[in-house]
Amino acid sequence: MEIKEIQTKILPEVENIILVASGKGGVGKSTVAVNLAVAFMREGYATGILDADLYGPSVPMALGLEDARPRVWKDNGKELMEPIERFGIKVMSLGFLMQKEDAVIWRGPLATSALTQLIENTRWGKLDYLVIDMPPGTGDISITLSQKFPRAKSIIVVTPQQMAIADGRKAAHMFVANGVDIPVIGIVENMAWFVPEKHPDEKYYLFGKGGGEQLAREYGVPLLSQIPLMADVCELSDQGKNFFNSGNAILIKAFEELAQKIDQEKEVPA
Repeated sequence: MEIKEIQTKILPEVENIILVASGKGGVGKSTVAVNLAVAFMREGYATGILDADLYGPSVPMALGLEDARPRVWKDNGKELMEPIERFGIKVMSLGFLMQKEDAVIWRGPLATSALTQLIENTRWGKLDYLVIDMPPGTGDISITLSQKFPRAKSIIVVTPQQMAIADGRKAAHMFVANGVDIPVIGIVENMAWFVPEKHPDEKYYLFGKGGGEQLAREYGVPLLSQIPLMADVCELSDQGKNFFNSGNAILIKAFEELAQKIDQEKEVPA
């Protein structure tokens, strides 16, 4: 089987796959993935999100679904799962299949096998967009997952400081390396500046400035969005709310524009 046939075989009804990646944890990758999925839905697209971070699945918490369990049934001896729906998007995560306090202690091949089953056994139905929250870093799971979706596109999430840019560079290189060849369609700079709640017109560059622009120039791709750090971001995520629930015009506009730009960039040739 040629590699270009694989995505069609696994997810025949999914039109576009967006891999949301980062070179390291702590840059807000999952927050970006969740709110991007909601933004696509609000643009009128049938959307799903797959939490592929097996060792630290955070999408259930971000969506207020920590106690959710998918419907499971058997078809010709194969267990199939129905994704959970939240905010109009379809959601699947390993976190739905384990207790909150459980730790996943799996070596690479076992983890990769579990993720493959999660993808293949979930009945997504017809989707315009499937957003995949990738594991941080460039390990076996990230590479194997990328190779399964040769028609996918990727975005790299970074924060402005140079250490995060260095790790983001590694993630970008993973996608363009031989054997993976996933187009990077843009960079998202998260926590670009801090905005005080009572002074929304002020910007404080707590983590430096210009890192996202630098990485975008290096790879010849657009800086898709600069998302500010605002006082209510952590509270919203901890409460399982998306940014569109907040009424925060700055954050809402940032993700609306991000979804629109990705929709324009999706036609970038592989």
